[in-house]
Amino acid sequence: MFYGQVEGTSFEIIDESFGETFVGHARVERLWTGARWSEGPVWFAAGRYLVWSDIPNNRQMRWDGTDGSVSVFREPSNNSNGNTIDAQGRMISCEHFSRRVTRTEFDGSITVIADKFDGKRLNSPNDVVVKSDGSIWFTDPDYGILGDYEGGRADSEIGACYVYRVDPDTAEVTAVATDFVKPNGLAFSADENHLFIADTGGSHIKNGPTHIRKVSVNSDGKTLGESKLFAECSNGLFDGFRLDTDGRIWSSAGDGVHCLNPDGELIGKIHIPELVSNVCFGEARLNRLFITGTTSLYSAYLDVRGVR
Repeated sequence: MFYGQVEGTSFEIIDESFGETFVGHARVERLWTGARWSEGPVWFAAGRYLVWSDIPNNRQMRWDGTDGSVSVFREPSNNSNGNTIDAQGRMISCEHFSRRVTRTEFDGSITVIADKFDGKRLNSPNDVVVKSDGSIWFTDPDYGILGDYEGGRADSEIGACYVYRVDPDTAEVTAVATDFVKPNGLAFSADENHLFIADTGGSHIKNGPTHIRKVSVNSDGKTLGESKLFAECSNGLFDGFRLDTDGRIWSSAGDGVHCLNPDGELIGKIHIPELVSNVCFGEARLNRLFITGTTSLYSAYLDVRGVR
């Protein structure tokens, strides 16, 4: 076990293969603290900065990689949660309070990507990814309408929690997965033949799901096929996660970040002294893992590269 710079952090080797993912003197750095519930980190390579959500404080924060400074990127943010970036470098955000998915244009204006399905308002979009064809895929659990802390209390108009796809040409919103209790984090495999989706139904339902499922993407690239259990979370819930180029999944969990090999086996952990919500890879070589803990932003350099 290697101990990091920050008290309460460490790299735990469960399988010796995990030792290949970081250097022996690796450490975890706390870059900033002062949030209520940090989520949705996204890296902007062109400006060398990171944006993430502080959901209850209704703001998005910005960490500058050139000098380490932190500032407010957007306030209010409509209680934004997950964020990602499209091929043009624009930020795509899930907003709890406004119950929509939006795109931030280069001039700072906001374009609504999706706010309804079959004429009914979405629940509270949670996490989002952009496929190479420009389509936008997002999860829509009901966390943002269960109370007023991370959104606004309301009834679900749809009556269920789905995973959706937004067509890049027609803007049509299609439900691609309807058998999840509370779909949460999601990420494509490097070849985009599979979509990994977390189900955090165990957060509010006794013995509910606390796993990641691996779902086949059909040959049309627009619909999903066979779904298999990929991994069960051994501590808390799998929330947000990302893949590296060797097919490992780096996922948030109750005791930090869990690293799963391509077979879904837990091979190691990065212990964080706070509940972790999400991660993303950044820096020029995508070898720095940024970690959003409850109140803080952390990072660790790894000997792997994240999937672009």
